Amino acid sequence: MKLLVIGSGGREHALAWRLARSPRVHKVYVAPGNGGTEAGDLLENVPLTNAEELADFVQKSGVSLTVVGPEAPLAAGVVDVFRARGLKIFGPTRAAAQLESSKDYAKAFMTRHGIPTAAYATFTDPAQAHAYIDQQGAPIVIKADGLAAGKGVVVAMTADEAHAAIDAMLGDGSLGEAGARVVIEEFLTGEEASFIVMCDGRHVLALATSQDHKRLQDGDAGPNTGGMGAYSPAPIVTPELHHRIMREIILPTVQGMARDGIPYTGFLYAGLMIAPGDSADRPIKTLEFNCRMGDPETQPIMMRIKSDLLDALEHAVEGTLDQADIVWDRRTALGVVLAAHNYPGTPRTGDAITGLPADADDRMVFHAATTRKDGQVQTSGGRVLCVTALGDSIRIARDRAYETVSAIHFDGRQYRGDIGWRALKPSQQKPRS
Repeated sequence: MKLLVIGSGGREHALAWRLARSPRVHKVYVAPGNGGTEAGDLLENVPLTNAEELADFVQKSGVSLTVVGPEAPLAAGVVDVFRARGLKIFGPTRAAAQLESSKDYAKAFMTRHGIPTAAYATFTDPAQAHAYIDQQGAPIVIKADGLAAGKGVVVAMTADEAHAAIDAMLGDGSLGEAGARVVIEEFLTGEEASFIVMCDGRHVLALATSQDHKRLQDGDAGPNTGGMGAYSPAPIVTPELHHRIMREIILPTVQGMARDGIPYTGFLYAGLMIAPGDSADRPIKTLEFNCRMGDPETQPIMMRIKSDLLDALEHAVEGTLDQADIVWDRRTALGVVLAAHNYPGTPRTGDAITGLPADADDRMVFHAATTRKDGQVQTSGGRVLCVTALGDSIRIARDRAYETVSAIHFDGRQYRGDIGWRALKPSQQKPRS
């Protein structure tokens, strides 16, 4: 069987790697792919991004199923194009993908369907937005309404930071169309968790829990990024909280989309804020929805799958996800992102990467912003690699990942040394260099 994964990041490398391990798969195309998906007997890059051209390729090459990785092609309607041709594809339609492509749409949807989330207001006029900040005070959260590649959220700890964010988004247009409208939310405290499920329009299959690290620097300092590392499972999501998240957030979302006449199919990612404390009934609120798997959460999640992911995907596109199951490795997986010089600003590219290890069952280096030139792997963007390892505990997984990190080099590399710190005992939380 031939499969296609659309995208070029670490998430897509991890998805393609896992799918290629199915005994029924003999080729996984990745479009357009990266320096990691270019290597391997079962993986092959396809230099295409246009939806119609991708559909042509699928029909010509005999691809049985397509999986969409990133948000941009979903928001552009790639699923609609494929379905119009009768091609099997896993992902939400353009209308359903508004849950991610428009923060205002998502907030209004959650309010309408009683899904817990932060209080908010939406603005297109800078003066009104500034006045609202003066009224509410700080800390406060400013979000670009549209897709901004992980850079459209500012957690402003002071009013000056909040006003500057408004000026950047609504004033100078630095985020383009994505920042033409802003959502201003109340600041929530607690611990974040990533809760990702598969949906077929009616049924839901939960994936393993995970936790991302959004800030650039150790101790959750510095600017927000697309994610500097992740681990799975996330101990913060106890069985009791898992049940509540499904009951209070995930199922009402899927049911609400169906009632609105927009059945949701594909991966659904709920970014959650779990309030401090130990009680099983403490507040859980939805920070955001993503209409795809998270990156870098996908990398540790894919490491932990022991069964055939293709089986679950086939059930999902056939509408029989209630008959699917995924077997999970009991071990913890942890991934550390290596980013380029000046990320999350304008990253430097073209730096040679050395020290990449051979693939192993309990350790993988998933490529994101890499390319191969004259036999040399080079950086080609911001988040370059995600070094991911399995271990019998979070500490062992962390140690294995950082041991591999220490052997990989490219000029200007930067990474966090404290991935997984929330799940470690205080005595184990010292950052790794």
